[in-house]
Amino acid sequence: MNKTLNILTDNIKVKFTEILGNNLTGIYLHGSVAFGCFNWECSDIDFIAVVETEPDFDAKKKLIEFMLEISKDAPAKGLEMSMVLAKDCKRVVYPVPYCLHFSEYHKKAYEADICSHIEKLQGTDKDLAAHFTVINHCGITLCGKDKAEVFSPVPKEYYTDSIVFDVENAKDEIADNPVYIILNLCRVLAYIQDNKVLSKADCQKWSYEHLPQYYQLIKKATDCYIKAINMEYDNNTLVFYADDMLKKIYENL
Repeated sequence: MNKTLNILTDNIKVKFTEILGNNLTGIYLHGSVAFGCFNWECSDIDFIAVVETEPDFDAKKKLIEFMLEISKDAPAKGLEMSMVLAKDCKRVVYPVPYCLHFSEYHKKAYEADICSHIEKLQGTDKDLAAHFTVINHCGITLCGKDKAEVFSPVPKEYYTDSIVFDVENAKDEIADNPVYIILNLCRVLAYIQDNKVLSKADCQKWSYEHLPQYYQLIKKATDCYIKAINMEYDNNTLVFYADDMLKKIYENL
C-alpha cells in the first residue's frame, strides 16, 4: 500500500479500536486494495469491521462522525464500510446481516441527519457474500484476529447469487458506467465458468483466452480503469456485449 493509503488505514484502525475496544474482532480490507490494483484516482477503500456484539447507538454515531471526517482525506470514490457480527462471518447466512454501513453514496444523508440515517442503515446486504469471498481469497487483516479465524468459506451458491445480482441490470446500466459494467460482467463469467475470483485488472488476461471476441473491448476498459480515464464507446456495441455476456452467465448457472 502507498504511504497516503497507509496513513488513512492506520487512522481507521486506531479510531475503530478506540471506540469499540474489546468488542472489535477485527478490520479486513477487500476490493481493489486487497487485489493489489488500487488507484487513488478511481478506487475506493473497502473494509469490513467485525464486532462481537452490536455496538450501542452512541458508538455507532461516533464511528459515522469519524467516517465523515476522514472521508475528506479519502480517494475520490471515497470509503465503503460495513459492520457485521462475528457469528455471521463464522456461520454465513444469506443475505448477510449488517448493523452499520457507510459509503460515499450515503454521505449526504448522514450529513443531513446522522441519527435518522444510522437507524435506517441496518438490515441485510447480498453484496457482503461477495466481500467475504474476496476477503477469504486475498483480503488483508488490518487489525484484530487473522481473517482465517473469523471468516468461514462462503457457500458457492451464495457468492454466485451475489455477483449475478450485481450485474443483472447490466444492459440498462452499461452506457452510464461502461468500465465498471464491462469488467464486472467478465468477472462474473470467469467465476461461473472457471471458478476464478478476479479483480477488474485481471479481466484482460482472462478474456484473451476465454473471450477473444471481446478481448479488445475488455482491454480498452481495463486500460481506462488502470489509468483512471473516461472510456469512449459505441452504445450499440456496449448493449450487444452486455446482452451476450448475460446470456452466457445465465446459460452456465
